[in-house]
Amino acid sequence: MEIIDAIILGVVQGLTEFLPVSSSGHLELGKAILGDSSVPKESLLFTVVLHFATALSTIVVFRKDVWSILKGVLKFEWNEDLQFISKIAVSMIPAVIVGLFFEEQLESLFGGNILLVGCMLIVTAILLFLADKAKDTQKKVSFGNAFIIGVSQAIAMLPGISRSGATISTSVLLGNDKTKAARFSFLMVVPLIFGKIAKDILGGELTYDTSNFTSLSIGFIAAFVAGLFACTWMIALVKKSKLSYFAIYCVIVGITAIIWSLL
Repeated sequence: MEIIDAIILGVVQGLTEFLPVSSSGHLELGKAILGDSSVPKESLLFTVVLHFATALSTIVVFRKDVWSILKGVLKFEWNEDLQFISKIAVSMIPAVIVGLFFEEQLESLFGGNILLVGCMLIVTAILLFLADKAKDTQKKVSFGNAFIIGVSQAIAMLPGISRSGATISTSVLLGNDKTKAARFSFLMVVPLIFGKIAKDILGGELTYDTSNFTSLSIGFIAAFVAGLFACTWMIALVKKSKLSYFAIYCVIVGITAIIWSLL
């Protein structure tokens, strides 16, 4: 992979992991536009590295929250922090089930299926339009909400469905506070990313070639820096109910992808 390609894909991943426009969908579109010819395992390694970078950027942005939660959990009391961690665990259940039992079927959808990406981006746009019209509240995410949000996260494994868009929209439509919805959405994915990386490493599914070190490193840095910016920006946008702008963007990209796939 060329250096410029690694930078472009890294920035795309860093921005779209947090902005509600589907990182997986944009990576598929980016690979198609750049003519990515990597064999599946090499492509998987690069994708894993980019996701690891965005997970780290999430931890950096929410470092105070993460530290506070860890201190609260270590008190071994049924306090707000332990409840929050428990809700994160509940939210992971649907995605873990899909990952364990439907991994092959899911991976088969990531083969440059631009038509699917286009259709799913339009679904993302609809969710964002609906969420943007919801009234803001002070309600916290409940355990029941956490599971439903987890279902939306599992569905967002499809290329073109924005994970952040689906989970934040679902949370807001359930009547939760927009800021709390964004915080929960961004933190709930971190253990899943680390879990997936551990599974791929232990399962021997990742292959590494020293000749790819530069591309992987530059892609990682690009995704990390872009992720820091996008995560911070997205929190402010959700507060101000500006999701409709991203909905319009998803519609435009979605329709373009559909037309492109049919030509």
